[in-house]
Amino acid sequence: MTRRAQLVGTGLIGGSIGLALRTAGWHVTGSDRNGASAARALELGAIDAVGDDADAELTFVATPVGTVADVARGRSGVVTDVGSVKASIVAAVANPQFVGGHPMAGSEQEGVDGSRADLFQGAVWVLTPVATTDHAAHALVRSVVSSFGAEVVELPPERHDALVAVVSHVPHLTAASLMRLAAERSEEHAALLRLAAGGFRDMTRIAAGHPGIWPDICIENQGAITEVLDLLIGELTAMRHRVETADRAGLLDALSRARSARLNLPGRVAATAEVAEVRVPVPDRPGVLAEITTLASELGVNIHDLEIAHSSEGDAGVLLLLVDATLVERFIGGLVARTYKATARSLE
Repeated sequence: MTRRAQLVGTGLIGGSIGLALRTAGWHVTGSDRNGASAARALELGAIDAVGDDADAELTFVATPVGTVADVARGRSGVVTDVGSVKASIVAAVANPQFVGGHPMAGSEQEGVDGSRADLFQGAVWVLTPVATTDHAAHALVRSVVSSFGAEVVELPPERHDALVAVVSHVPHLTAASLMRLAAERSEEHAALLRLAAGGFRDMTRIAAGHPGIWPDICIENQGAITEVLDLLIGELTAMRHRVETADRAGLLDALSRARSARLNLPGRVAATAEVAEVRVPVPDRPGVLAEITTLASELGVNIHDLEIAHSSEGDAGVLLLLVDATLVERFIGGLVARTYKATARSLE
């Protein structure tokens, strides 16, 4: 039987999800508040039909952050979203079959015309399950987004928001501020933007993103963003002092530390065949799966696949996870510290 999915929102991310699903053999129905976008998604093959599908097994909500909760609350079956803020959305959707999500992927192009079936290959896709999240819904969403070639990282919603404020939200606001400063100065100095070389262009590239999504993001993640902006202002103030006082040693130290951190950023995710199976007996209670998968993310352990083996008797089962063989001891140690009795075996 053909599996069925539904998209609400057929822009760049929604269209790319549709293409990835259809490539995997799913029947995909899509809708958008902009009818022209949905019609274009159909024309491009991102969806099979325009409208709603009451028989959809899984719904992806790919609408602006400020509308996600209202849309998700009105959907049946398993529902996930792609918003870059999670705590407010997860708190507002009291549905065990809702699994908060955020693919950390994008494109220089905007709208459904920029969508690609391989957009998520090697990208990080964050899931934010909570204690009340249904195990089967969680496992389904994780399985589907993993099939897109994404690395799934699982975090508590509040932790997600604090981290993306550092790596996504504040960098965008910083790039926008720098670009605005340059644009204002260019009115006085006509040659300024002609002198903009690679470094400036690289740093301000993200300022070219569509501005319409950012007011909602800033409002929904206000606390984390303002906290990081304060830290950034403090760093810039310190850097200003080093420059003002001609602190050569301080400048060299700060720049060297920044260079080292930049060079050590992880690259795109690469799949590995060297995996081991970790077996974790678990009680059948809310939050167990979320607790174990978020622990893996905090420990830097990538889960390649998972399966829940339910016991035919009683209220217990076994969680089977495939993880990088080199990180098994770290993962087992973390599980034992949480009182889980985990075991592992090599698949070689």
